[in-house]
Amino acid sequence: MIKSKTKVAIIGAGFVGASTAFAMSLQQMATEIVLIDVNKEKAYGEALDINHGISFVGQMAVYSGDYSDCKDCDVIIITAGANRKPGETRLDLAKKNVSIAKEITANIMKYYTHGVILVVSNPVDILTYMISKWSGLPNGRVMGSGTVLDSSRFRYLLSKKLNVDVRNVHGYIIGEHGDSQLPAWSATHIAGQNINEYSQAPSGIFTAEDKIQIAQEVKTAGAEIIKNKGATYYAIAITVNAIVETLLKNQNTIRTVGSVINGNYGIEDVALSLPSIVNSDGVQSIIPLTLSPEEEVALRASAESVKAVLNEVKDL
Repeated sequence: MIKSKTKVAIIGAGFVGASTAFAMSLQQMATEIVLIDVNKEKAYGEALDINHGISFVGQMAVYSGDYSDCKDCDVIIITAGANRKPGETRLDLAKKNVSIAKEITANIMKYYTHGVILVVSNPVDILTYMISKWSGLPNGRVMGSGTVLDSSRFRYLLSKKLNVDVRNVHGYIIGEHGDSQLPAWSATHIAGQNINEYSQAPSGIFTAEDKIQIAQEVKTAGAEIIKNKGATYYAIAITVNAIVETLLKNQNTIRTVGSVINGNYGIEDVALSLPSIVNSDGVQSIIPLTLSPEEEVALRASAESVKAVLNEVKDL
C-alpha cells in the first residue's frame, strides 16, 4: 500500500544530505522532509534555500529539526560523518565514523516508531552492519546505499562502450562498496542477452580487456570526481532518491543495497551488497545470482575484506 502522507528525515546537511533533500524536493518524493545536523544553522539554511523554490514544483514541508523529528518517519537517511583526509587509512575513517554513527543511532532510536533506516555515510558496509546491531531492528530494516551507485556507474560505462541506451543495460556491482567490489558479469545483460553473447554481435565488440578497464573505472569513479571537483554528491543524491522512492511506494524493486548477509554464497555475519527486493519494509529478500566459480571466490574475498575492518571496530 502506498501511503498518502510520507515523512523522511535526513541526518546530515552536508553536500550529500542537502543534495538528497534537493533531489527529493524536485521529485516531490515525500510530504515532509526534515534536515537534522549538529550545525543547526546549516540545516536551517539548506531547508530555507529549497523552500524558496518550492512554489515551482508543488506543495511539501521542508524544514530543519532535531532527533525528535525522527518520530513517525517512513525513512531515516544517515549521511552524516567525517570525510577521509589525506594520509588517513580506510580503518582510520571507519573508527571515526563508527563513533559518530553510534551516537546518531542512539539518538534516532529514542524517537523511532517505524520505517527504514538507510545508511549512506562511509564506510557504508561497516556502518550498515553496526547500525543494524545497535538499533536492534529486524534484519533488512536497516540497509545501506551499498553498490547502487556503483551499479549505475557500471551500466553507464557499458552503455557508452556499446553505444546502447543505458535503460537497456542491466548489470550489478556486488560485494563491498570499495576496493574489493566486483562486477557480476555472469548476470550482465543487454536486451536479454548475456554480455558475453552480446559481445559477439557485430555492434558489440567487447573484449576481456574492456571488462578489466570498466571494472577499474567503476571502482575509481568517486576518486576521479573528488580529484576534479573536491567531493561527490549529485549522483549519490539521485541514487538515494531512487532508493527512497522504492521504499515509500512499496515498489518491490531490485536494488543492490547493502544488508547483513547470513548464508548467501557461504557468507555469514557481514554487510554486503547483493541484488535485493526492496519495499516499504526494507530488504525483503536477496536474489540468488548464478555466479561463475571465479566470481563466487571474489565475492567471498570481498566479504573477508569487510570483516577485517569490522573486527577492528566492533568493540568501539
